[in-house]
Amino acid sequence: MKVNTADPEIVLWLKSVKERVGLGPLNPEPYWGFEDLRYQIGSKIKNCFYVIADSKVEDKKEYFLYKNLFILSGYSFEKFLGCLEDGSILVDFDARTGHNHGTKFRIRQGHWAALYSNVERVV
Repeated sequence: MKVNTADPEIVLWLKSVKERVGLGPLNPEPYWGFEDLRYQIGSKIKNCFYVIADSKVEDKKEYFLYKNLFILSGYSFEKFLGCLEDGSILVDFDARTGHNHGTKFRIRQGHWAALYSNVERVV
């Protein structure tokens, strides 16, 4: 498990987890069945956009400069499993301080063709 130990809030959160339940393996260990995973993932990322942007904050407002837009289509669950195995897709347990944002799957930038049969750059 990796955490951002430069962020004091995350350090406090991690300490509280350690004190409450420990940082060892969970028992029982959670898992996803293939059919559940196939349905959940397929319904969310079947076709999607991937946007690359720079951002800056001025006067407490965040601004974005969109650099690239990709249309991703032709998702395959078998490719998804392959990406998990080769490390192109990472599992992100997003349980930040104060609120659990849920579990996410994140694909490494530039690895879209490993997951989708069609990758079209629009901008």
